Amino acid sequence: METTNNKNLATFTHLSALSQYCIPFGNYIFPILIWSSNKAKSEFIDFNGKQILNFQLSMFLYSLVLAMIAIPILLLTIFSTIPSEAIFNENVVMENHFSTENITGIVIVAIIAILLFVILKVTEFFLIVYASVKASNGEQFEYPLTIPFIK
Repeated sequence: METTNNKNLATFTHLSALSQYCIPFGNYIFPILIWSSNKAKSEFIDFNGKQILNFQLSMFLYSLVLAMIAIPILLLTIFSTIPSEAIFNENVVMENHFSTENITGIVIVAIIAILLFVILKVTEFFLIVYASVKASNGEQFEYPLTIPFIK
């Protein structure tokens, strides 16, 4: 049976990952601070701290892979669609260069990667809230599709 203090610390460890929306890298800094200062006090806090950090590192890796797919494809498509005289001469009219005829399968792959990124971030938000509720109830929660970087 976990104490209320341990449950609260584990809950705040999960919720501190939401600071990424206000503070850059807050989703790593605050969970590390809470976890490292309290992991020796309770195995429950230690478990939850490792879970949120592994989850955040996994989300970073998945986001990086999706960005490595989407960004080069979109940039290549944009620069191959724009004629070279339009880049050097500002008087060239660009109305026919961006049309649905120029959308290829590779652009669709980039759009799907961007949509997967959005789905990933929304899912991340709800999983953090769900894990926080579980931690506040004293239950252990393991995030799905998490790579165990910290064991």
